[in-house]
Amino acid sequence: MSENLGKARNWLFGSMACACAIGATVLLGGCGGGSSGGQPGTVVPIQPGEPGNPDGVCPIPADAMLEDVSTPTTVVGTGTAASCTADLFVAAVAGGGIITFNCGPDPVTITLTKPAKVFNDKGPKIVIDGGGKVVLSGGGTTRILYMNTCDSDQVWTTSRCDNQEFPQLTVQNLTFANANSKNEPAKIASGGAIHASGGRLKVINSRFMNNVCADSGPDVGGGAIRAFEQYNNLPVYVVNSTFGGANDMGNTCSNGGGVSSIGVSWTILNSLFSYNHAIGNGGNPANSGTPGGGSGGAIYNDGNTMTLSLCGTRIEYNQVNAFGSAIFFVSNDNSGNIVIDSSVITNNIGGSWYPTYPQISNQPAKAIAVTNSTIQ
Repeated sequence: MSENLGKARNWLFGSMACACAIGATVLLGGCGGGSSGGQPGTVVPIQPGEPGNPDGVCPIPADAMLEDVSTPTTVVGTGTAASCTADLFVAAVAGGGIITFNCGPDPVTITLTKPAKVFNDKGPKIVIDGGGKVVLSGGGTTRILYMNTCDSDQVWTTSRCDNQEFPQLTVQNLTFANANSKNEPAKIASGGAIHASGGRLKVINSRFMNNVCADSGPDVGGGAIRAFEQYNNLPVYVVNSTFGGANDMGNTCSNGGGVSSIGVSWTILNSLFSYNHAIGNGGNPANSGTPGGGSGGAIYNDGNTMTLSLCGTRIEYNQVNAFGSAIFFVSNDNSGNIVIDSSVITNNIGGSWYPTYPQISNQPAKAIAVTNSTIQ
């Protein structure tokens, strides 16, 4: 099937995460017993209902569908919440492949004390599926996921680390909460929950709540996600996902309260961005006497040739200090564009420089196409 018409949510693959592992699957934790390593932290409640925009009915391309996790490489846990530890999750990500969870019948929070890091030679695909019952928490102290094809510590695998097809990271049926990348080195400080540079990134049926990155700076961004150097300028897919969702759940960074990128295209389908904040001050380049930042309450895109495509997506109640209370989009060579279809952008707060539509700061001003949408 080439596309999923409408809002149908395929939770089948996620539900398979609780099956016992056989064959080549690695079972982390050992059947019937506990496991060593970090302990699950304070429980972050799974929010009621499915993630994403309930009114979004845009078709899902085949490339943006859920990954099949029916034959996992690694199952984290052995059937209890206590068996699903942070150390086992970090080890599973380092090992690559398809990762699912068997943490018992109830929702579980796994609180990390360090990021889980993708190794570039462990692909070609890394798929993490929480089955709709797993919260990955940074505990307010750490980022959750890190992928960087140009980081030699994560293994160089090609001569063009800035444009390589693999690894491809997919996160699906998960909640990312309370992540914090403020203590990361400046070069990789963006992306509170996920920092993804190189290869491909895909996000499906997931929530991002209370994740943060640096408070100020003109070039840092992505309270939830920061993306760079996607293979052949193919888009990051975000499908049926929620960023924020309530007044006390928003993501926060200097720029791009929800997501941020440089030179990256995005296709965002049937998703919700609300109550995210860009709290820097002074824009980019920073005004004299300011630290810079404060643009893109929900989405911050900077670069050259790139496309931001929204369909079936709602953006509301996000807030900025500088520009683009909903969207900040600057194509430096005027080759980028925005496409908005069947979406609602409303009640976003603050900022200035709205050349075409309210709540959207964009250059070039004419490179924006809007159909069947409300922007007010």
